[in-house]
Amino acid sequence: MSGAKPQLGLIGFGAFGRLTAKHLAPWFDLVAHDPAASDGDGLARLTTLEEAAACPVVVLAVPVGVLAETVAAIAPSVTPGALILDVGSVKVKPAKVMLEGLPQGVDIVGAHPLFGPQSGKDGIVGLRIAVCPVRGDKAAWRVAAFCRRALALKVFVVSPEDHDREAATVQGLTHLIAKVLLAMEPLPTRMTTTSFERVMQGVDMVRHDSAAVFRAIEHDNPFAAEVRRRFFDLAEQARAELDD
Repeated sequence: MSGAKPQLGLIGFGAFGRLTAKHLAPWFDLVAHDPAASDGDGLARLTTLEEAAACPVVVLAVPVGVLAETVAAIAPSVTPGALILDVGSVKVKPAKVMLEGLPQGVDIVGAHPLFGPQSGKDGIVGLRIAVCPVRGDKAAWRVAAFCRRALALKVFVVSPEDHDREAATVQGLTHLIAKVLLAMEPLPTRMTTTSFERVMQGVDMVRHDSAAVFRAIEHDNPFAAEVRRRFFDLAEQARAELDD
């Protein structure tokens, strides 16, 4: 006879929090806290911040911009030996915030699922996730093993710095180009090429991302500004060649 599922507290129950709950529900007894949520979608029991923060595993599914205040709010309630994870789009800033704001007796792991509600709507098997050790290397490797074995994700264990350095290009340019193309709509839909359609598929995957996600990717990643500068410099160079 198997024992009860371990309890997991999910702080933040927006679109990504609900996606997280959907895939963790088979493995954990989920409780969630989000003042904006009216129900748990049958996946989690809504509860107080204090109860969610006191779980042995706590996932912070909140925007990077409010992570510091969230960490400050949960710090008095977290239990010694707990595992605290964030799932934000950048990792250097959240790692620093969690290290400085959470008690010494808890393990801290930064995680970034490299997909979202749109790209993961048909399932997440085979999709990618970055796992960043912050405090407690063994905890990070346990998280990585769970993601690989239970969720069938492709896992990359990297430092927060290495994550943000690559994400500055991978996410930074994707969202920047998408923002420009969305501003140009309506765009042609009749005589399109396969390459154009694939570009627009990428745009559609981030079309409904919040302004907070865009800001985190472009402003909270310490490497994003340099990537943007190089992109704009090369675009200006291309425009100058065309003008000539």
